[in-house]
Amino acid sequence: MRTVIYPGSFDPLTNGHLDLVQRAAKLFDRVIVAVAKNDSKNPLFTLQERRKLVAACVKHLPNVEVDVFDGLLVDYVEARSAQAIIRGLRAVSDFEFEFQLALMNRKLNERIETIFMMPKDTYTFLSSRIVKEIARLGGDVSAFVPPKVESALKSRLNGRRKGKRAT
Repeated sequence: MRTVIYPGSFDPLTNGHLDLVQRAAKLFDRVIVAVAKNDSKNPLFTLQERRKLVAACVKHLPNVEVDVFDGLLVDYVEARSAQAIIRGLRAVSDFEFEFQLALMNRKLNERIETIFMMPKDTYTFLSSRIVKEIARLGGDVSAFVPPKVESALKSRLNGRRKGKRAT
């Protein structure tokens, strides 16, 4: 069974992420979306909230599962018996960092391949960071994230805004 891991913080999942998952699901027997624990990024959503949101957004894809991981990606890939990692490249600016990661992962485990995929051109500008900023400022993010993610963003950020007004 050809298995690929799509790692990321997915804070939150965007339509660009979803585009890559859907396309990977056509290429591989099994796609594991691996939500990374990365507290250094100060996530808006907890690890379990992100896992649940991603799972809700990919439940229509029978060969896609969602998991969480902490630690070295190559160790996780081995533990899940996967052959490859998918990484998204939106622009040339992503390439240098992603290339360094891919080379380091190859050095750590030469059996694991890294595959770079570009999202549809309509999503090349999209990032979780930008989506969160638009949502924080009260902007409409419905074109950038799945409906469940939009709802979760509104709920989380409205709660924060109300809390700030009360102080």
